[in-house]
Amino acid sequence: MVRSRRVITPDGETPAAVVVEHGRIVAIRPYDATASAASDVDLGDTVLAPGLVDTHVHVNEPGRTEWEGFATATRAAAAGGVTTIIDMPLNSLPPTVNAEALRIKQAAATGQCHVDVGFWGGAIPGNAADLPALHAAGVFGFKAFLADSGVPEFPPVDREQLAAAMAAADALFVIHAEDPDHLHDAASSPAYADFLSSRPADAEHAAVATAIAVARAANRRVHILHLSAASALPLIAQARADGVRVTAETCPHYLTLDAGRIPDGATEFKCCPPIRDAANADRLWAALADGLITCVVSDHSPCTPELKRQDTGDFAAAWGGIASVQLGLPVIWTAARDRGHALAEVVSWMATRPADLAGLPDKGRIAVGADADLVAFDPDATFVVDAHALHHKNPVTPYAGKTLHGVVRTTWLRGRPVTGAEKHGHFLTKGHR
Repeated sequence: MVRSRRVITPDGETPAAVVVEHGRIVAIRPYDATASAASDVDLGDTVLAPGLVDTHVHVNEPGRTEWEGFATATRAAAAGGVTTIIDMPLNSLPPTVNAEALRIKQAAATGQCHVDVGFWGGAIPGNAADLPALHAAGVFGFKAFLADSGVPEFPPVDREQLAAAMAAADALFVIHAEDPDHLHDAASSPAYADFLSSRPADAEHAAVATAIAVARAANRRVHILHLSAASALPLIAQARADGVRVTAETCPHYLTLDAGRIPDGATEFKCCPPIRDAANADRLWAALADGLITCVVSDHSPCTPELKRQDTGDFAAAWGGIASVQLGLPVIWTAARDRGHALAEVVSWMATRPADLAGLPDKGRIAVGADADLVAFDPDATFVVDAHALHHKNPVTPYAGKTLHGVVRTTWLRGRPVTGAEKHGHFLTKGHR
């Protein structure tokens, strides 16, 4: 039993005692209920929340384990209150573009996972015939890039190739939405503004329009990944009003970082699509509050310090990706509380809605029958981010030195504390039960 005067349930925040048997929540009782439990943890005023679900994580193993790996990524996730991740089909070698590649990735992950792990498949030119078997093998859907992914083994699809992929598999398609015709080669420069100008909002706007049009014609679910450009929001709203099954996510860095405050040479801030200005972030927050953007996920995409070109500070040459799987909850809570949002809203954005997106009814909620994935979270405590103290493999993050509100005290996976001493994460497939 785990008790708290502040339990975040689907009905809101309430005092309660959560009863766990065999890894599942079997009852939710009054805070002061008595029970003959083997373990009875009283958190007092520390919040008890459901474990977060991060549906956008690049683990990079096998093949690029010097960037990240399942042991380090999942340990960082657990330390940040994330109990489920879904791994992207790149930048591993091989990428997860057929059933055999999925088996290779699962073999690499076996015995290494501190939290539960699912997998996305990939849609690339020429692999449409492989998608039904890959879907049957348990991936949650298929990721496609409409622009260069940054790695040669995962090329982008054009409109016709995306249509062929959607015709081949009745699945969720998750799209990196930037249109290559609107992107420009970035000049070698330490100035963030020079990089930002190479990836304008128009590129996202055009690619979102393409993804929606193809999904509309194919009658498929489509999800826009890491939405950065608020100018694309009206397209999504109109498509949803028209009956297109389209959703969108954004990320902590797009909500909390400001292009105008990124120092020259600070390549830890580089990601694609890019971080835009504060006015754009305000519009993303408004869309999140009204449900047009459904969830907030990390897009944890780390690499080595050398690939970030910290020696030269050249944004054009640096790898684009933000390392943040351990920090998403305090980053978003710090900003959300300043904007008047309740912690229950943050839990919805980062736990319940991502679980719903992936079709995981047992995850992301404190409810009878759900997995006992729980987080003890102190929302009033503060800490200063030390990149070297984080659990992901390489100590690079744009949040280094920032003071954040909210400290994860304990994370439980199916009722068992995640301490790093042992790994008891499971592999998940769509419709997990």
